[in-house]
Amino acid sequence: MTSMYEHVGGEEALRRVETAFYDKVLADPVLKSLFPERRPHHVDHLTWFTAESFGGPDRFSRELGFDYLIAVHRHLKITDEQRERFAELYMEAFQEAGLLESAAFRDAVRSHVEFGAEVAQQNSHAGTDEELHPIRAVPRWTWEG
Repeated sequence: MTSMYEHVGGEEALRRVETAFYDKVLADPVLKSLFPERRPHHVDHLTWFTAESFGGPDRFSRELGFDYLIAVHRHLKITDEQRERFAELYMEAFQEAGLLESAAFRDAVRSHVEFGAEVAQQNSHAGTDEELHPIRAVPRWTWEG
């Protein structure tokens, strides 16, 4: 079975998707409060996370760790509208890159982004560590491709 990482064409293809996605969220009025300014390493971090979760190298875990991901979402108070818009723009970026032609892959990407957005939203409202989502490692996503 081909990993999702291999299916998209590796890190450079994911970097193109994440760059397009990041441009979208920075310009989006619904997400502006979550993404108020361009951060120099944000595309790198998005790319590393997606690559690892799609079955590629574990650079996100090695260089940043999952605690970093929890920390950047803490106290953001992500709304349902923001969570849904985030997922919508993520899917748009993959679609525009021509990577969602396979229904199985499209479903896997949608599942991945919706799960991640739900985890981020929960963590953004957590007042204590006990209220955080229990996941503490980058999830490995698979598909029937």
